[in-house]
Amino acid sequence: MKPFLRQQLERFPVRLQELDFFLSQPEVVNDMERFRELTREHAEVTEVNGVYQRFLQRERDFAEARQMLDDPDMADMAKEELAGLEQELPALENELQALLLPRDPDDVRNVFLEIRAGTGGDESALFAGDLLRMYTRYAERQGWKTEIVSESEGEVGGFKEVVVRMVGDGAYGKLKFESGGHRVQRVPATESQGRIHTSACTVAALPEPDEAAAVQINPADLRIDTFRASGAGGQHVNKTDSAVRITHLPTGIVAECQDDRSQHRNKAKALQVLAARIQEKERAERAAKEAATRKGLIGSGDRSDRIRTYNFPQGRVTDHRINLTLYKLGAVMEGELDEVVAALLLARRAEQLEELEVGMGAARA
Repeated sequence: MKPFLRQQLERFPVRLQELDFFLSQPEVVNDMERFRELTREHAEVTEVNGVYQRFLQRERDFAEARQMLDDPDMADMAKEELAGLEQELPALENELQALLLPRDPDDVRNVFLEIRAGTGGDESALFAGDLLRMYTRYAERQGWKTEIVSESEGEVGGFKEVVVRMVGDGAYGKLKFESGGHRVQRVPATESQGRIHTSACTVAALPEPDEAAAVQINPADLRIDTFRASGAGGQHVNKTDSAVRITHLPTGIVAECQDDRSQHRNKAKALQVLAARIQEKERAERAAKEAATRKGLIGSGDRSDRIRTYNFPQGRVTDHRINLTLYKLGAVMEGELDEVVAALLLARRAEQLEELEVGMGAARA
C-alpha cells in the first residue's frame, strides 16, 4: 500500500473515537441537524475503519504465514494461506482506495438525459433516436424505469431533441460521463449513393434535484406558456393546450413537457427539468473555475467536447477520453454499455487517486 494512503487511513480510528464522543454530548443530541450530520459521518468512518482493520489483520496474518514457511511441518499450510492472502490483500486495498475517494452525493439520484441532434441534418436526428434507444435498452438491463419528458421529432424520424427521465438507484452515477458530443460515421438511410456521412449529437446527463436541496426558483422569474402537444396522442392533442413550456428569465434556460394529458402534471415535470438544468449550469460554472488550474480527462460534461465516435462500417465504438476502442458496436447500440461505463468509472477513480496523492504531497510541503 502506498504510504500516502496508509497515512490517510490511520486518521480513521482517531476520528471514530472523536465522533463517538461528540454523539454522546447532550448539546449534539438536541441539535437534530448537527446530530444527523455527525451520524452520517460516523457511518462512513465506521465503514472505512472496518475495512482498514481487516486489511491490517490480513497483513499480520501474511507476516505470520511467511514465518511458518521455515517450519517443515507447517510449510504446506503456510503456502496455502499465503496464496489466499495474496489475492485478498490487493482486493482490500482496492476497496479502501474506492472508499477514500470523494463521493458525489448526486450519484445515487435519478437522471434526466437530454439528447439533441447536431450537425448532420436528418441523419443527426435519426442518430439521436438511435442513442435514445441505446440508453433506454441500457436502462432496461439495469432495471430502471424510463419516461419521455419532452420530445421534438425529426422530419424523417428520430428526434431534434428528446429528454428522458430514468428512475433507478445510481442512475446518474452510471450515466454522468455520457455528457458531451457523440459522433456517428455511417451510410445514412437518407443517402442514395452509399457514401459515408459524419453526423453528431450532444448528450447531457443531469441529476434529478433533491426537492429539499433543489435550487430555489422565484416564481416571478418564470414565464409559463401553454400550447398544444404534437405527435402521438390521438384527438386529445388537437383539443387542449396541455403542453407546458417554462422559461427562467434570469438565465434564459427553457424546459418543456408535453408527455402527459394533464397540464398540471406537465408543469410539474417541466419544473423538475428546469431545476435540473439550472443546477447543472451552476455545477458547470464551478467546474470551469476548477479547470482553470487542472483539467481531467473525463467529467467535464462540456457538450462541445467530442467524447465518442460510433463507426458503423468497421463496427467500432471509441471513447476518446480514455482511448477505449471496442469492436462490438452492434451490442453497444443494443444497450450493452456496461464495459464502457465501467472503464469510465475506473479512469475517474485513477484521476481522483492521483489528485489525492498530489494533495497529500502539497500538504506535506
